[in-house]
Amino acid sequence: MGKLTHRFKEKFAEKRTKFSSTILSMRGAKRVPKQPKSRSVVRAGLRSGESVRVLIPHARVSARLRQLAREIRRDFPKDRLHLIGVLKGCVFFLADLARELGGEVSFDFMAVSSYGKGTASTGEVKLIKDLDVSIEGKTIIVVEDILDTGLTLKYLLRLFEQRKPKDLRVVVLLDKVDRRIVDVRADYIGFTIPNEFVVGYGLDFDERYRNLGDVCVLQFDSRATEKSE
Repeated sequence: MGKLTHRFKEKFAEKRTKFSSTILSMRGAKRVPKQPKSRSVVRAGLRSGESVRVLIPHARVSARLRQLAREIRRDFPKDRLHLIGVLKGCVFFLADLARELGGEVSFDFMAVSSYGKGTASTGEVKLIKDLDVSIEGKTIIVVEDILDTGLTLKYLLRLFEQRKPKDLRVVVLLDKVDRRIVDVRADYIGFTIPNEFVVGYGLDFDERYRNLGDVCVLQFDSRATEKSE
């Protein structure tokens, strides 16, 4: 009986020592942090069946934007530039461009629509909001987020030309050449991109993703595509 009691005490002491060592080890150890989701994905507000892939990082957008501002100012070094933004996708692009241009700058906005709630243009351009002030005799820079089929821009240029500006130029952040169905071109182009649906830096899908800093490709699985249609 004495031997059994002694053996039990040894086993208990051994287990207690191991348990204490484990506790001390846990107290001194650094926890492996849970890897956070990328900032872009968190800010995107992704929904089931949707994913985003960065196409143009924000740093590249900013660098190219500064170059565009220099190109425009080289052509119009002393002019007061009147920027016309096409809502809503142009907002970030226009604001950043205006800051880089320097000199005297004013701006106004128009709203047109050629998209429904899906990812394809309807082909019909509708004027939703007209300009607040006259553009007659002014140096006009039309600021577009993306040049796609060209239908919207052709409509706007025809409209603006009738209002007799001094000069009329177009700057676009993104040019999707493969989608063009009318003969229209921008004077200043940020990036030429492939025929993929892009969001971020002002561009949206169903009013979402505008707040992404990067320009991203939006991808769907089959269920999300069926739902959007």
